[in-house]
Amino acid sequence: MIRRPPRSTPLYSSAASDVYKRQINHDNYPDRYIRDILRSVRNIAMVGASSNWKRPSNFVMKYLIQKGYRVIPVNKNVAGEQIYNEPVYPDLYADIEKVDMVDMFRPAKEAPQLVEDAIKLGAKVFWMQFELRNDKAAKIAEDAGMKVVMNRCPKIEYARLFGELGWNGFNTGVISVKRRRI
Repeated sequence: MIRRPPRSTPLYSSAASDVYKRQINHDNYPDRYIRDILRSVRNIAMVGASSNWKRPSNFVMKYLIQKGYRVIPVNKNVAGEQIYNEPVYPDLYADIEKVDMVDMFRPAKEAPQLVEDAIKLGAKVFWMQFELRNDKAAKIAEDAGMKVVMNRCPKIEYARLFGELGWNGFNTGVISVKRRRI
């Protein structure tokens, strides 16, 4: 019988996360990096949230709420209104409670300023949606100790990594022997 040495660091330790901060490839994120983010965040500030149900930000917000996240909408055009029973804030400077992640539905050129605001807010993750990439903003965030995801959607990543896309016949590359909860 072969005995393996015990792991020196647990699978999701902060030491493992520190390795990702230094060596992350923003063109190809490891599944574990994304999964760790989605498991660790609870409160998400969605900058560019829309009250229009046809907009992608609205659809993503509704999905994340259904998965147990608290999504705080941020949109200066509809500030003071409510989206899914959450008050809409005009910006990240407002009196928003604790935020773990900032999800950006705004043009990529706005990312550096939003990262600065997210740092002041104490967010641990800065997420840019599909087709949004700003390496300058990513460097600012990573230098401040934040994790960064660019050109990805948390809704799609959640569905892919936690088995929901497989229900529709997609090959997600994630194999599990665990029985799905119904």
